[in-house]
Amino acid sequence: MTSHGADVPLRAAAPMHAPASHRVVPACLRRTVPEERSPVFVSTFRRVSAPKKALTGAALAAATAGTLFAAAPAQAATTEAGSAQQIAKKMISDSAQYQCFSKIVDHESDWNVKATNASSGAYGLVQALPGNKMASAGSDWKTNPATQIKWGLDYMKDRYGSPCGAWNFWQSNSWY
Repeated sequence: MTSHGADVPLRAAAPMHAPASHRVVPACLRRTVPEERSPVFVSTFRRVSAPKKALTGAALAAATAGTLFAAAPAQAATTEAGSAQQIAKKMISDSAQYQCFSKIVDHESDWNVKATNASSGAYGLVQALPGNKMASAGSDWKTNPATQIKWGLDYMKDRYGSPCGAWNFWQSNSWY
């Protein structure tokens, strides 16, 4: 078998530290004697490997920087969730009702005030559908956890009697 019409037979690939006579070198990079290392091959290899080293270094730097930058938003989300939970605890005096409300919000949005369901468009802590229904509790419904919690509690009370009534329904249906 020959390489694309060249008179030099193909050899099995060998590691770069193997002697030149055991390496597969494309015919276009070979000189007349395949056993000697071609300056064209060496310079081409150096040109190809140098950008890879630079890219590897750049990727490592970007990954490190990304880790540093990504920590702030994740920390902010955790703080927002904790804040929303504290607000809910203040708004729901009965600890059993709070636990039921909390379980629903854990499942529906993981306490993310801006959670959006990609398929239905449901929005917020309690996944109101459509989200703008929460405007009845306040104009800041898109970003204010207290407004979303107020709307969610009113909805649960009107439809299920209480957050625990809503949680009982949720456990049977995986929605409320």
